[in-house]
Amino acid sequence: MAEPEDSPETQMARLILALRSQGVTEPKVLTAIETTPRPLFTQDLFKDRAFEDSALPIACGQTISQPFVVGLMTQALKIDRRDRVLEIGTGSGYQTTILSKMARLVYTVERYRTLMKEAESRFKTLALTNIITRFGDGGEGWPEQAPFDRIMVTAAAPGEPKALLSQLKPTGVLVAPIGKGPVQVLRRYTGDGQGGFTVEDLIDVRFVPLLDGVAKEL
Repeated sequence: MAEPEDSPETQMARLILALRSQGVTEPKVLTAIETTPRPLFTQDLFKDRAFEDSALPIACGQTISQPFVVGLMTQALKIDRRDRVLEIGTGSGYQTTILSKMARLVYTVERYRTLMKEAESRFKTLALTNIITRFGDGGEGWPEQAPFDRIMVTAAAPGEPKALLSQLKPTGVLVAPIGKGPVQVLRRYTGDGQGGFTVEDLIDVRFVPLLDGVAKEL
């Protein structure tokens, strides 16, 4: 007789324990992940792997990030409930949803119209009302809404993201994967209040590249 499959609650509990063991320990971050239904953000072909601690393919050749990386990046941002957060790369909307549970407002930019529409549908399903979406070039940020308390970049910038750093408040925080190769470094920039930044390298990561412009065909 086949053993019964674990319930979603059991699988989520196992995932949370795995994240804790890897250093994602901020209670607010873990609660946001635990209350976000990851299967909603995955393609049908991969729904049985939704609770794995691994990146999974989504439409337009993109990925939904590994939960550990999502948790670590969110934790590194040090979000306050009053913060306005800019996210570059909406993707499936999974990371966006987690940010929305911790911040006052989340502004998110996506270059693939297909992904943007799918994410907007998920936000509506989850009754999330503090997310503002934009179809556009993420590398340009969202100057009309700047400055932001926090900025998260979910695609790899080839070098220092100067345009995005210019849209950060003087003591704000930006977290982004930096590098041109298949492996990048996750870097945190923290404003010193005088126009400079403290820069910290956190871990090696693998992200799709941050591309210029918008996708015309998708």
